Amino acid sequence: MTPRDRLIVALDVPSAERARGLVERLAGRVGMFKVGSQLFTAAGPEFVRELAAGGQKVFLDLKYHDIPNTVASAVSEACRLGVSFLDVHALGGKAMMEAAVGALPALGTRLLAVTILTSHAEDSLGELGVDGSVHESVRRLALLGRDAEVDGVVASPHEIALVREACGPDFLIVTPGIRPQGAATGDQARAATPAAALAAGADYVVVGRPILEAADPAAAAEAIVEQMARGA
Repeated sequence: MTPRDRLIVALDVPSAERARGLVERLAGRVGMFKVGSQLFTAAGPEFVRELAAGGQKVFLDLKYHDIPNTVASAVSEACRLGVSFLDVHALGGKAMMEAAVGALPALGTRLLAVTILTSHAEDSLGELGVDGSVHESVRRLALLGRDAEVDGVVASPHEIALVREACGPDFLIVTPGIRPQGAATGDQARAATPAAALAAGADYVVVGRPILEAADPAAAAEAIVEQMARGA
């Protein structure tokens, strides 16, 4: 894959109209577009179909977390939208992830498990009653996902190396919390630059606000691809 292929842009915007404008500017400059809760709630599955039908790769980031049967049904429907990636939350447990894997039709969709959100740090995990460090929790959940036969995980830059070591070279790692050098981290407690994430072993990086809020989103995306290419 080229660095461009490995860049996923998070379309965290409030409307299909805004998202279309960004896709128009960024198509061919990035590898994939992520549709999360905000845009999916505003624009619905029809917008996801529209993107896929237009030749764009889509990561449907809804972090399904429910009883196994409900998640399996949701995964089956999501695959029919034509998405390339979709995710479930590993905290839903092994049986839920196995049900999701079993619901994947032979359409080439890759299933990811979310480990610990990049907004969490040690103190907030304690508030949730999760024992151990962030690193320990991510490793445990990644191994649980691997045992359930998901294709990979969503994990922060700070846990890439430990997931790679625990789960092997073929296990996909998609990394949010990416901030180019000099960018504000915002609510991302565990962030890193795109080049650092790739160097640590990430397969894909997810970037939102540094591109979406740029005066020229296309130029911002190109600059990030350049940083990824030269390892800066």
